[in-house]
Amino acid sequence: MESLEKQLVCPICLEMFTKPVVILPCQHNLCRKCANDVFQASNPYLSTRSGSTVTSGGRFRCPSCRHEVVLDRHGVYGLQRNLLVENIIDMFKQSSSSKVSSEVEPSQPMCEDHEGEKINIYCKSCSVPTCSLCKVFGAHRDCEVAPLGTMFAIQKVELTDCVSMLVGNNERIQLIISQLEESCRVVNENGSRQKSKVCETFDHLFALLEEKKGEMTLRINSEQEEKLDYIRGLRRKYCEHMENATKLLETAIQTMDESEMAVFLQVTKPLLQKITEGTNTSHLDKLQVGYDNMEHFTTNFGRQRRVLSSMDFIRVDEDDDNYEDEVETRVTSAEGRVESAPPADTANQQPPLSPVPPVGAQPSALPPQKPSEAPPTMTTHAKSPTPSSHNHASPSLPVPSTSAYPQV
Repeated sequence: MESLEKQLVCPICLEMFTKPVVILPCQHNLCRKCANDVFQASNPYLSTRSGSTVTSGGRFRCPSCRHEVVLDRHGVYGLQRNLLVENIIDMFKQSSSSKVSSEVEPSQPMCEDHEGEKINIYCKSCSVPTCSLCKVFGAHRDCEVAPLGTMFAIQKVELTDCVSMLVGNNERIQLIISQLEESCRVVNENGSRQKSKVCETFDHLFALLEEKKGEMTLRINSEQEEKLDYIRGLRRKYCEHMENATKLLETAIQTMDESEMAVFLQVTKPLLQKITEGTNTSHLDKLQVGYDNMEHFTTNFGRQRRVLSSMDFIRVDEDDDNYEDEVETRVTSAEGRVESAPPADTANQQPPLSPVPPVGAQPSALPPQKPSEAPPTMTTHAKSPTPSSHNHASPSLPVPSTSAYPQV
């Protein structure tokens, strides 16, 4: 029936065909009213007589296959009616109406043990509805019963209370879900914030390393340029000495070719003196052995590398231990210095000086500052880090004798 209903749908109004149904030359069907609407839309300038849809002819295209339909002077009224489709529509409507009327409305439940008896009481002992005959002659004659209306009201109240309780429970669960979602958001925000702080700390470390690298490279470049200038100057002096010696050599060769003895003897004496002076290089500095050696700039960053490798986040238990050790060290140092001070027995004696705190420790007069109040920094696993020369803002801790790694 559903497939048949789909075949009886007009392609224009998308509803079941309304009579009269016309068939086009392409064998497709349309409601006459829909066909007239399509014809009027395709021929808006055709004249009509006294509001009638009868025209002098025209054409339009089938909405299903786009075949051109040519109409005569009767217009859409000249198209043939499809009586077969109209009869099928009548049969389909009759079948649908009979199917609806054949449906039986649900009646009141009947007793299974007694035919024809309606269920009209409720057995409270067995918690099932039953009929009056079951109470008088049947299985429920010794049970406690109650009217259906009374039990209906009681059960409805109980069900209403359970629904209210379930609704309240769902609201609490929804509140917990909202809190969990808020916790997820807070965790994401805190994680992003801490990652930003860690990245910023590492950026500061990178900047510090770059600055230190620049300083050390500058020292190497300075000494390198100084030595290069000295070597270049010494080379220039040796080149000048060699040029003078070459000129003396050329002069000596020319003198050897002199055939006149008198001229030769006149020139030879000063030439020999110049050659003797030219062969003397004692006035020129000589490069010391190992002058070109630059190994005194060798570095050993093994300790710093180990410190950087042991970097980790601050632990709460370690912070508490370090704080207690620091307070105990300050109190012991202050007591020892007070006991070792000389007694003030004379009026002219100067007042005792305040105890000098150990290196890296805060003065005893100031309130101790917990490590948690210091700005967040990356620290190593060493329990008592020494103060860094580049971190003057963070509070320094006392330096124990077994300290191995500095604070970064």
